[in-house]
Amino acid sequence: MPEFLHELLPDLQPESVPQPPDLALFDSHCHLDLPELWPEWLQHWQQAQAVGVQGCLIPAVQASAWQPLLDFSRSFPEFNIALGIHPWWAAQHDETSLVLLKSLLEQHRSQITAVGEIGLDYALAPETFTRQQLLFEAQLKLAAEFKKPVVLHHRKSMVQLHAEIKRQKFEYGGILHAFSGSPEQGQLFVDLGFKLGIGGTITYPRAAKTQAAVRQLPLSCFVLETDAPAMPLSGFQGQINTPKQLALVFEAFCELRDESPQEIAGQLWRNTLAALSIH
Repeated sequence: MPEFLHELLPDLQPESVPQPPDLALFDSHCHLDLPELWPEWLQHWQQAQAVGVQGCLIPAVQASAWQPLLDFSRSFPEFNIALGIHPWWAAQHDETSLVLLKSLLEQHRSQITAVGEIGLDYALAPETFTRQQLLFEAQLKLAAEFKKPVVLHHRKSMVQLHAEIKRQKFEYGGILHAFSGSPEQGQLFVDLGFKLGIGGTITYPRAAKTQAAVRQLPLSCFVLETDAPAMPLSGFQGQINTPKQLALVFEAFCELRDESPQEIAGQLWRNTLAALSIH
C-alpha cells in the first residue's frame, strides 16, 4: 500500500495532491448530509477525492432528509443516494412516512439508488422493537416493489434480519452495513446476495472475528465504507470521521488480504457497483 496516504491524511491540501488513478475507492456508506459534515461537505469530498475516493453513497436516516438529498443529488449526480428510515429514528415515523417513501420511489426511481438506511437495532430499548420491525418489514417490501437493493443497519439483530429477508424472499440484495461478525455470519448474508460493508472496525485489535472474515471470505464479498461522521478508526477515537479516512480503511483491509492493492481496489469497486445495481 502506498505510504503517501498516511502522509496526506493529517493535513490534506486537495488542490495540490494528484488523485491516484489506480486506486479508485468507493465509500458505500457516508452520511455527508449530517450536521457534523454538511456545512463543509465540499471540502470533505475534495479531501476524499485527493486520496482516491471517487464514488459515494449517502444514505438517509429519516424522512426529513429525503427531499434535501433528492435536491442535492439532482445538482450533484455524481453522488448516489438511498432513502430510508433508520431504526434509531423509528419512533418519529409511521404509516404516513411509508406512504411518502413510496411516492418518492415512484417519482424518482432512477435518482434513488437504494432503500436505506433501514434495519433493526436490538441494543435500543425493547419497547422500540415492534415499531422497528414493522418499519423494516414495510421498507423491505417497498424495496422489492421497486427492485432496489437495501442498506441494512444491524446491532444484535443479524439473525432477525436474515430471517425476515428469507421470509420475504427478497432478491435484490444490497449491503450489510458495518459488518462486525464472523466468517460464518457473513456468509449467511452473502448467500442472500448481499455484500459486507467493512469500515473502521477492522482497525481495532478487538475486531478479531471481523478481521478473520476479511481474511477468509472471497474478495467478491466486500465493500468499503466510512459511516462518516460516525465509526472513527483506531487512533481517531473522539474525532469526527470523514470520507477521506476511507484510504486508511483500505490500507487496513489490504493488510488482511494477499492480493495486490490494485487488484483489491478494482474488485471492491466492482463489488460496490454490483451491490447497488449501479450501471
